[in-house]
Amino acid sequence: MITVDDVAFLRSRHGIKALEYAAGLALAPDTLIADVAELRTRYGTRAPALAETVHSRRRAVGRLREAQNWLLTEEALQQATTQVVAAHRAAEIARRFPGAVVHDVTCSVGAELVELAHTGGIGGVIGSDLDPVRLAMADHNATGMTLLRADALTPTSTADVLLADPARRKGGNRTFRLGDFSPPLIDVLTTYAGRPLAVKTAPGIDYGTLRAKYGFDGQVQVTSLDGGVREACLWTELRDGINQRATVLRIVDSKLRVEEITDAESDDVAVGAPGSWIIDPDGAIVRAGLVRHWAARHGLWQLDPKIAYLTGDAVPPGVRGFAVLEQVPMKEKALRKALAARDCGSLEILVRGVDVDPDELRKRLRLKGGAPLSLVITRIGARGVAFICEPGWRQPG
Repeated sequence: MITVDDVAFLRSRHGIKALEYAAGLALAPDTLIADVAELRTRYGTRAPALAETVHSRRRAVGRLREAQNWLLTEEALQQATTQVVAAHRAAEIARRFPGAVVHDVTCSVGAELVELAHTGGIGGVIGSDLDPVRLAMADHNATGMTLLRADALTPTSTADVLLADPARRKGGNRTFRLGDFSPPLIDVLTTYAGRPLAVKTAPGIDYGTLRAKYGFDGQVQVTSLDGGVREACLWTELRDGINQRATVLRIVDSKLRVEEITDAESDDVAVGAPGSWIIDPDGAIVRAGLVRHWAARHGLWQLDPKIAYLTGDAVPPGVRGFAVLEQVPMKEKALRKALAARDCGSLEILVRGVDVDPDELRKRLRLKGGAPLSLVITRIGARGVAFICEPGWRQPG
């Protein structure tokens, strides 16, 4: 475990040279023992801190700004907000609260602080955390910030906007239970009641319970990046008649593309027969409960009112669609025959609303052909159906 003394060493001139040396080692699974032994010969008890720092920096490339210079731990990296998501949030704060002083009350190693500092229109940035090691790392990573050692549940500033990111692990495992966060999510919301607050949390939490049982009346924003759902953010002061919001971020040709959908938009869509395409909405849209709203925006319709798969005659820009070749009953004998007739050799299987293990099904289908295909399995009413499709295709844009 890295200590405050380790951080001081890593920041020293000698430590910087030691990190440069460690960065030249593979530190791969098959060389790790020998590499750490070499580091221990040269740098004694600092060897584990050097190895963890270098390994964490390598994993942070693409996730944190100038990752090669960061001090961080494996656990801190897992919890850190990805640069693109943090930068998008910082820009939103600057737009909605121009000139605001922002206080991250669970700043950890400083991922949010760095992006706030790089965003124009922010009046000032404060960070605080209880963990002295992470605070020392934040002092290195977020140079020039005002940093405090403080409990997130003890207000320590009069900042205009507050950020919080309660830990979402219990016993080493990820948790979605509202009472298992550290500090507890409800306590954070209560402590800063009446002040602009953004709380980063797990996208899988029960928003209905949060509103009905605990009285949360703010906005829930679910964010994805390049198809992966990253987080939910609870905003206490962003209402505008919007309760639920999905933010879909994509990097296309090194440029950020953003699509947002909210529950203020129409959700008037039909349920009908399959069109030319099957479309699986982005996970942020699904988690935010905005599938119908997104379908209405893009002229799509539902196969079943309770299933997230959509269908239509065109694929929205930037979205992956599956061109329907044939609809088959969800019976393995019929599937095997239909796939064999199309010379299927490799098969991507997508499932919603039906208890099917794609890997096990693929083995049982005994594919022997040469053509790649996709299989979309779902439920329409009480009936399981399968759609044999061309391989998934992403619409440019």
